[in-house]
Amino acid sequence: KMSSGAADLRQRKKQNCTESDKVAPEERNKENSKLGRSPKYMLIQRFAKLFFGCLAAVTSGMMYAVYLSTYHERKFWFSSRQELEREITFQGDSAIYYSFYKELLKAPSFERGVYELTHNNKTISLKTINAVQQMTLYPELIASVLYQASGSEEVIEPVYFYIGIVFGLQGIYVTALFVTSWVMSGTWLAGMLTVAWFIINRTDTTRIDYSIPSRENWALPYFACQVAALTGYLKKNLNCSAEKFCYLLVNASTYTFMMMWEYSHYLLFVQAVSLFLLDSFALAQTEKVHEVYRIYLFSLIVGYLLQFENSALLVSPLLSLVVALMLSKSLQMNMKKSTFVSRLLKIMYIYLVLTVAVTLNFLLKMFIPHKENEHLLKFIEVKLGLNTTKNFTMNWLLCQESLQAPSQDFFLRLTQSSLLPFYILVLIICLFSVTQVIFRRICGEPLKETVKLEDGRIGERPEIVYHVIHTILLGCLAMCLEGMKYLWTPYVCMLAAFGVCSPELWMTLFKWLRLKAVHPILLALILSMAVPTIIGFSLWKEFFPRIMTELTELQEFYDPDTVELMTWIKRQAPVAAVFAGSPQLMGVIKLCTGWTVSSLPLYNDDDLLKRNENIYQIYSKRSAEDIYKILTSYKANFLVIEDSICNEVGPVRGCRVKDLLDIANGHVVCEEGDNYAYSKYGRFCHEIKMNYSPYVNYFTRVYWNRSYFVYRINTVISFQS
Repeated sequence: KMSSGAADLRQRKKQNCTESDKVAPEERNKENSKLGRSPKYMLIQRFAKLFFGCLAAVTSGMMYAVYLSTYHERKFWFSSRQELEREITFQGDSAIYYSFYKELLKAPSFERGVYELTHNNKTISLKTINAVQQMTLYPELIASVLYQASGSEEVIEPVYFYIGIVFGLQGIYVTALFVTSWVMSGTWLAGMLTVAWFIINRTDTTRIDYSIPSRENWALPYFACQVAALTGYLKKNLNCSAEKFCYLLVNASTYTFMMMWEYSHYLLFVQAVSLFLLDSFALAQTEKVHEVYRIYLFSLIVGYLLQFENSALLVSPLLSLVVALMLSKSLQMNMKKSTFVSRLLKIMYIYLVLTVAVTLNFLLKMFIPHKENEHLLKFIEVKLGLNTTKNFTMNWLLCQESLQAPSQDFFLRLTQSSLLPFYILVLIICLFSVTQVIFRRICGEPLKETVKLEDGRIGERPEIVYHVIHTILLGCLAMCLEGMKYLWTPYVCMLAAFGVCSPELWMTLFKWLRLKAVHPILLALILSMAVPTIIGFSLWKEFFPRIMTELTELQEFYDPDTVELMTWIKRQAPVAAVFAGSPQLMGVIKLCTGWTVSSLPLYNDDDLLKRNENIYQIYSKRSAEDIYKILTSYKANFLVIEDSICNEVGPVRGCRVKDLLDIANGHVVCEEGDNYAYSKYGRFCHEIKMNYSPYVNYFTRVYWNRSYFVYRINTVISFQS
């Protein structure tokens, strides 16, 4: 029975493909005969439209990549810097990613380099880690292979090759958004407007300016390609060859996206929820949606195997939802359509899926050992006000700007570029249209096979409904966490550009208004050209001079104190030395010197989070003996104190590192709204600079400049006063 059912499904797909291949040319021939156009003329017109559209898409991507490269050069004077000065521009976790890329290139062979990364004991003291799994280093593996296999050693420096790949991926990102908007609207004018809005709102669409090697900059271009392919795949009356191409591209990009970013399965979960709602309201072909679910399942299984049996993928909400959807759908398929139970299952479908998904996820977490993302759940509890904590790490995360609610400046910037008003307009029209379609479906009215312009039913197009749901879900996340705006704003650009360039959207609006004075189809066609043209000219006039100023203005980025510190370490510190300090600085020390460090700016491992908190105690009010015991427990030989943290004057009192440490250590008491600090000891980072006992018994200052103080941790302690 199962094999015959699968055969029927395949046969139905073949019939749909052949029918659409036959119907589409027939309809076009009828339209052409009415307009007096020959098939040859139409073929040339379609080819010209496709050629110039593709040319515009590729050109937009290439120009954006060149723009990023030029801006980066102007900002950092990269070409005129020494290697050490270039590496200092990589801060925090970016420094760690690039340091492993350097190690791979230095290895005698690629195989040896991979082995050293998977059995790494030279990065963090007293800890052997699988860096490829823990830090998702597949981008660095690919970049190193490409650099060596292409023979680029004699042509381009490794750092230029590395950042060049990232900038190239950003170009692909923009091209994918262009294509998505083009496919939805039918005109590449929408793609041009998407790119314009994306670049103008670059502060809110990408983090490429601040953190080039971050995982999202490697991963999101592949997700954009997946969304573009999925948009085409969901379209009605798609010919067989185009459908197969879109299906294969969805496959490849979904798997690649999952391998590039450790949090990719959460974003795919949001997408799966969008498809689930789309299918629940019977607004898309069920077979297509379930093919995408199978792609998710395949990507999770392959990702689990290739990511060294990553248990986070097995307990991910994506896997639970996909399995629940498949089980629930199989129950529905096995019921006879006329039975009462079948109708009841259709009504209870959403409840059934959610119940099965939650239950399955709970069971998986019970039986599969996992620790990777437990701190995320604790953070969500505190963020939603379900719990309170004095824990340093949780409070430090809550104080990060990217994890705060978005500021008013964010909405003001989107409004000034006219993006937000047009997005809201497009979203309202699409939402009302989708609501109408759902109401008709409930009343038993079938969807039209082909939606024509004069119908004014933009809500019947499954790819449009998917994007509406998807942007709403991402928007809800962006309203809670400012860091999520980098996932939401690019698709706001795309949806707004599609809307103003789509005659169908204007026609839908005119149908509601019952416009009679002017022919609605003619007015819709005029507005779909006039509105984006006016927007484009206004954006050009206001923002183009600013962009050109960015590219021509020479900026100065120079950090002599950090350069001096790294130079001293490379010249004076023993090769086997272990350094302790803030995780962000340790990442830079690891990259620039190669020395072992006691902590790293990574937040996906409980042990590393505990290490970071312990070593941050150098900025707390604890005794010299306590700090000495903490540092020696990690075999640290040198301590680096940063004056910027010790004397930090933060804009928000209570979010400085020393404030958070005082709260965690119980050195702050709150009474009637006032905070009182008390401790037997002064702040360690201040007291150690005084050079008196007992601090000089445990630590000896060996180097200092305006920003950094380096102390050797004594192995033999003198208890002289």
